[in-house]
Parts: sequence; structure tokens; C-alpha cells
Amino acid sequence: MSEFIPTMIEVRQGYPASSPLDLPSLIERQFAQAGITEKIRPGMKIAVGVGSRGIANLQAIVKATLAVLIKAGARPFVVPAMGSHGGATAEGQTKLLAEYGITAEILGVPIEAGMEARKIGTASDGSDVLFSVAALEADGILPINRVKPHTDFPGTLGSGILKMLTIGFGKQAGANTTHRAITHRGYEAVLREFSGIILDAVPVLGSVAIVEDQRHQTATVEVLAPGEIVSGEKRLLEQARALMPHLPLDEIDLLIIDEIGKEITGAGMDPNVTGRDVMGYSEALHGESTQTPRVFRIMVRDLSAATKGNGIGLGMADFTTSRAVKALDRRSTYINALTSIKLQTAKIPIYFDTDRETIQAALATLASEKPETLRVVRIANTLNIERILVSECCVSILAGKPGITTFGAAQPMQFDGDGNLLPL
Repeated sequence: MSEFIPTMIEVRQGYPASSPLDLPSLIERQFAQAGITEKIRPGMKIAVGVGSRGIANLQAIVKATLAVLIKAGARPFVVPAMGSHGGATAEGQTKLLAEYGITAEILGVPIEAGMEARKIGTASDGSDVLFSVAALEADGILPINRVKPHTDFPGTLGSGILKMLTIGFGKQAGANTTHRAITHRGYEAVLREFSGIILDAVPVLGSVAIVEDQRHQTATVEVLAPGEIVSGEKRLLEQARALMPHLPLDEIDLLIIDEIGKEITGAGMDPNVTGRDVMGYSEALHGESTQTPRVFRIMVRDLSAATKGNGIGLGMADFTTSRAVKALDRRSTYINALTSIKLQTAKIPIYFDTDRETIQAALATLASEKPETLRVVRIANTLNIERILVSECCVSILAGKPGITTFGAAQPMQFDGDGNLLPL
């Protein structure tokens, strides 16, 4: 195995900063403008859905939403709307919310994390449409979620309010039923039909939709009335797609990802960034796919702390490390994969004990006669790619690209005494 490791240079992608938002006043004003505040009756029980994604300012957005509801005389409570995440247990989902500062003590409202789901309708293919029993005990339902391009399919529907209503509020049983239907009919058709049944059958009071920019900062928060959820989400998805961060190279020989995790993206690593599909990929170095970037080898160094051992996405990598494999919570990973029927994402790649060995092995499989020309990119995760490292040969390719700035001279990769990369 070759011992070649390229020298790397720091590159930054310049993104415009989003304007700061006064979240409490913005959310209160939008609740009134959407006509939701006037519909709240004193003592009304409202189930506020919160998911497992690492959304910027999530606690502040949830607090501001609860403040509006309480001021109007409602008795809100939080329902973890995250399908099978957290090991598909009430305790696991409560712990996930606590990671984001969403606790009963901090918010001053109860958290109802029961996993029971009840049938509320039947889809055209005979599938049961299920919804959280805890949420159904409320007089109104109000999901809070980020809108962004989905990791599993393109189209006019992404990951947002409709998905949370269908899969998140469906708990493990509903999420599995939905994904089984998706296997036969496709994502968008199923999510639109199931969410339509839910909107007709469940007292959805409205929703709080969030869009983030390339820096993973809050760009937009919009309160949508029930009748505006479908059209509003489509409009916000277009904004989110325009704000998606992208790697600056169309072809990458080796992409090193420091961490993957469920709080980063539902697929652990975002295919919209890596170009690596959740359903599998070809090992050919020169395929026919037109999707960019074309990444020939992916190495995952570790799981994030916040993912709590859920290693979904590891199977999309070609190489990983012993510590990532040891960090796996097989139960939560397998439940997630089996529920979503994305078996590829839970598989374990080839792994070595150290980063150095893993990088060398990955580069060797590229079978290049000129290893110094291999395009190597290192990122923290697929959510934060403003600052990256690239191999020295990439500099000429990036020259002149708008928003791209290189810093300093190329340096050897920095390893600690155990052969693992120093923090990015």
C-alpha cells in the first residue's frame, strides 16, 4: 500500500451573511398575520412538533412559538416529531430534544414523547396513515421544522413541514408504513397524499417553517396558516435550494468527512453535497452519471457526538475508521435503516485503526499513476463547508472561481502521535 499523502491548503467559500432576525417579535407578528392567534381559545391544548435535526436557533424559535401560544391563553406541549429516531423510544427521543435545549424544565411546558400511533386514514394503495396518539389528544397541532432539499429524492417537495406531519408525527410505526409505500410509489407521491390525508383529518393549527443559509444560520422563519402550508413549503424549498452550500469541485477523488450524524442531515451525510445516493452507487471511477460533484471515494472519520451512535450514512462511505465503527449504536442505526428501508446506509465500509492508514488505503484504490494529481478534499461535515482543505493540485482548478479564497501555503496533513488527523 502506497504511503503517499498529499499536502493540503485551506480554502474558504464566501457566502453572504443573512440578516439577523428578532425571533420573538417576528414570530408573534407572523402568527397574527397568518390569522392563527385569533383562532386560539383559552385553555386550548396545542401539540408543538419538534424534530431531531440540528436546526440553528431551534431553542429560541421553539421558545418564541410557545410564548405566542401561552400569551393567547393556550396550554401547549411538545411532541418529538421524529419518526424512529432516538432508538424509537420515548426516552431516546426526549434525550435527543434535550441535546438542543428542548426540555420541560427550560421551556416550562410538558414533553409528551409516547411512541404510540393511531390510524387516521387510508391511502389510495390501502396503506394505513398513522399519527401520534399524544398529538391527537390536542386541540391543535403545530409543527416546527426546517425546509430543505430532501436527501433521498429531487422534485418540488423536500424535507419540511409535510414530511414532519407524515413521518415525524407518524412515530416509528407511521414512518415505516410511509416508507413501505414510498418503496412502491415514490417519495413525493406518497408524502403529498399522506400529508393531504393528515391535513384533512387532524386539527393542524399552522406551522413554523425555517430556511437556513450556506452558513447554517437562520435565513427565514415563516409562520404558515393551514391552507398555506403546501404552497408555502414549495416556495420556501426554492429559497432553501438556492441557499444550499456546494463543494467547489465537480470531481473529487477522495472526500474526507470528519463526522456524520442525524443532527447534520437525515442521511448522516447529505447527498446534495456529496453526490452519493442513499440507495447505493457504482464503484466505477468513470461512470455515466451527470450528478455533481462526482466523488470517487468517501472516507468518514467519525460519528458526531450528537448523533448518539446513530451511524446512518456510514454505508455511503467507502472507508471509515475503527473508532467510528466502535461508536455505532447498532440498535438505533438498524431501526432507522429498517424503518426507512435504506439498508445501504447502515452498512459498514472497509475500516482501519488510524486516519493515516485509511487515507493511504483509499488513495491506493484510485490506482493513479500520478498520485500528486489526485483531488482530495476534507470537510468537517456536509452542513459546514464554508472552510475546507483541498490538495495542492486543486488550487489551479479553483483559481478564478467567484467566492473562493485560498489561505497560506500548502502544508502536510497534520496527524497526532496515534496517526489520526488533528481537528480541522
